[in-house]
Amino acid sequence: MALHLHTSPAPHALCNLLLSLSAAGDLPRGQQLHAHLLKSGHTPSSSPSSPLFILSTHLITLYSRCSLPLLSLRAFLDLPSPTSSSWSALISSLSRNSLPSLALLTFRRMLAAGLPPCDRTLPSAAKSLATISDPSASAALHSLALKSSLSPYNVFAASSLLDMYAKCGRLADARQLFDEIPERNVVSWSALIYGYAQFAGLEHEALHLFRAALQPGGCGVNDFTLSCIVRVCAAATLLELGSQVHSLCFKTAYDVSPFVGSSLVSLYSKCGLVDNAYQVFHEMPERNLGAWNAVLMASAQHGHSSLAFNRFQEMQRLCPHSPNFITFLCLLTVCSHAGLVSEGRHYFSLMSNYGIEPNSEHYAAMVDILGRAGKLKEAIATIESMPVTPTESVWGALLTGCRLHGDMETAAYAADKVFDLGCEGSGAHMLLVNAYATAGRYAEAAEARKAMRDRGVRKETGLSWLELDQGKVHTFVSGDRSHSRMEEIYGVLEEVGKKMEAMGYVADTSWVGRDVDGEEKRRSVGYHSERLAIGLGLLAVAPPRPIRVMKNLRVCGDCHNAIKYLTKCTGRTVILRDNRRFHRFENGICSCGDYW
Repeated sequence: MALHLHTSPAPHALCNLLLSLSAAGDLPRGQQLHAHLLKSGHTPSSSPSSPLFILSTHLITLYSRCSLPLLSLRAFLDLPSPTSSSWSALISSLSRNSLPSLALLTFRRMLAAGLPPCDRTLPSAAKSLATISDPSASAALHSLALKSSLSPYNVFAASSLLDMYAKCGRLADARQLFDEIPERNVVSWSALIYGYAQFAGLEHEALHLFRAALQPGGCGVNDFTLSCIVRVCAAATLLELGSQVHSLCFKTAYDVSPFVGSSLVSLYSKCGLVDNAYQVFHEMPERNLGAWNAVLMASAQHGHSSLAFNRFQEMQRLCPHSPNFITFLCLLTVCSHAGLVSEGRHYFSLMSNYGIEPNSEHYAAMVDILGRAGKLKEAIATIESMPVTPTESVWGALLTGCRLHGDMETAAYAADKVFDLGCEGSGAHMLLVNAYATAGRYAEAAEARKAMRDRGVRKETGLSWLELDQGKVHTFVSGDRSHSRMEEIYGVLEEVGKKMEAMGYVADTSWVGRDVDGEEKRRSVGYHSERLAIGLGLLAVAPPRPIRVMKNLRVCGDCHNAIKYLTKCTGRTVILRDNRRFHRFENGICSCGDYW
């Protein structure tokens, strides 16, 4: 609808109208009003003291909220004498619309013009520094805030600095500033919780702060705080605690937030309850791009390929945002887990239609799709076509395909490429060792182990864990004897093992990486960490509840086959998450279709 102004309204009426259009994000009528203001001579006002001058600042905000920061800049440049409010509106526009470098340049120009920072300009500068993750510049901004008396006593400025430090990975500085703020608000608490939540191994610190924020001395929580804590629970697969936080979200009405909702989808998916994840998604009143990506990844992790593709089509119809690089990474992961080569090629090429350049993660996924399907030559050609240097994950994907299809020469070539990158992890080394061992080439496997030791690389310990009632997590390693119920665990596994053998199960000892006698090989594979965790689940998890086990490494072929037999002879359901995907074992069948 066109905007009709038959008379020249008073300045305050024009301001109110422009504010309304800005709040609604009504760009067409906002631009009509801008044109009217220019034609009528109301803008740009030559005097900062004029009541019409504020219209120019509102125009900067209008274009900011319509995601047109360069038009905000144009409106700013029309001003003969920008004020502090004008600079603040422009810096905020550039910062919130993904132009952090330009926002910082504008902030520096403001300082050069003799205007000091304030509690409106400093947070935008801090946000921009957090986006580009510049630790040295973040300290300089903090110093400027101290000189300007904005930190730590101005809670808005100090909280933005705290958030900046947390997102730049400077947790010690973030914690020190947090302790210095005399009156913290919910942003202060949320920023520090986020800082701890994003680093592995610091989840308990994040949870401790979260509990403190809920106490009478704290400041409560908001949707950002809750989404951070839900992500912590998802990363650590703490289902019981995550469910309690979900209840809190419901009680505080924050469950309607798309940020909280997308985190809850990830929580239930990563804890193996994908139907709960789908239910949360369906009940979300508002879905942002993160929510769509979360549900796509849930479908990918659980092998629901058809559902994922249908969901992507639904997203294209209903989601106002275009797919991003994460969306296509989810789709390529779906194709990798299901062995869908042509579909993988389709989605890889479709990225260009949305102006997305594939990064190393997309190439790794595409190489994984081709390698697992045995198309190793095409996988190598894909690597050679990369516009950037292939990363460890790309060569690792090729190495995995070589192991699956017994191509030892290409496996050694891929492993050498990984070693040339100077990677210190044990992943590529163990893939090469296992590839040789699976092919029965134990001498080469031993040499690969020796090379690994000579480089000072230690094999990552295989761990499996499950969460029982009251949220207690029980962790096992292969051949573990430390659990208080270990005698019962070994007893139930031996009892079930006899039933499995009666049904036709035979241990596949080719998964043992050393050339030892057959009996020792059978004992080695028989008490892998995931089997011990399942043994405890048989004792402690009442049917019909599924036994949910998490594992940090890929499940071996023998354990995968054994768990199928176990579910068939016990009637139990086992949900196992390894480092690649989820496996739902039920009645002797795995949801992965033996393709993993």
